[in-house]
Amino acid sequence: MNAFSQAQRAYAPTQAPIKTTRSIEYEVIARISYRMKSAMQNDDFPALASALYENNKLWLTLGLDAADDDNLLPNELRASIVYLADFTRQHTHKVLQKLETAVPLLEINAAILRGLKQEGSSK
Repeated sequence: MNAFSQAQRAYAPTQAPIKTTRSIEYEVIARISYRMKSAMQNDDFPALASALYENNKLWLTLGLDAADDDNLLPNELRASIVYLADFTRQHTHKVLQKLETAVPLLEINAAILRGLKQEGSSK
C-alpha cells in the first residue's frame, strides 16, 4: 500500500452516507423488480413466487401508509397508491395461479421508480 492509498483511507468518511426515505424506497423497489424480472427470464417459478411475495408485501405497506389519515400526500396520489396496492394484490394472485404474467407488476414498479428518480433529481 502506497502513501497515497494510506492517506485516502485515513481521511475517508467514517460513516456511510445518509440515505433519504426516497432513496431507500427506490432501492427496495428496484431490488424486488430485478428479482421478478430475473426469475421471469430464467423461468424460475419458485424465485418468481418469492419476489412476488416481497412485492406484494411492499405494496401492502405502501397502500396502508397511503390510507392513513395522517399521510401528508395529496388525496389523489394517496388514492392512486391504494388502488395500485389493491391491483398488485389481485394481479399477484393471478400470476401465482399462472393465469397472468408479472409484466404489469414490473411496469407499475418501473413507473414508480421513474417518479422517485424524477422527484429526487429536482431537490
